[in-house]
Amino acid sequence: MTETLPPCPSCASVYTYEMGALLVCPECGHEWSPASAEPAGGTGDDGAIRDAVGNVLADGDTVTVTKTLKVKGSPSGIKAGTKVRNIRLVDGVDGHDIDCRIDGFGPMQLKSSVVKKA
Repeated sequence: MTETLPPCPSCASVYTYEMGALLVCPECGHEWSPASAEPAGGTGDDGAIRDAVGNVLADGDTVTVTKTLKVKGSPSGIKAGTKVRNIRLVDGVDGHDIDCRIDGFGPMQLKSSVVKKA
């Protein structure tokens, strides 16, 4: 096989593979079209903040956490599937661009790459 596939635009993994018309990353689960110039997740060229699957987020949206997150000082953490209501988009530290309040945990910041729009 002489064809080399591009690395994952989300996590930069080199182990991408083709699945139909999409490219898939086995490490983070990110899927994208090889023809698309703008990767889903993070911020695009237009400055919009996008969730893990590429949906544009806005202030006041409700999102769902896509994977279990460890929280310092908490024995359980935030479980995958937890709904977070009324988010605020901010310029946070270390890629944390969502400011929110989670029931049972209080106020915190999340990365847009670990949530999807509900």
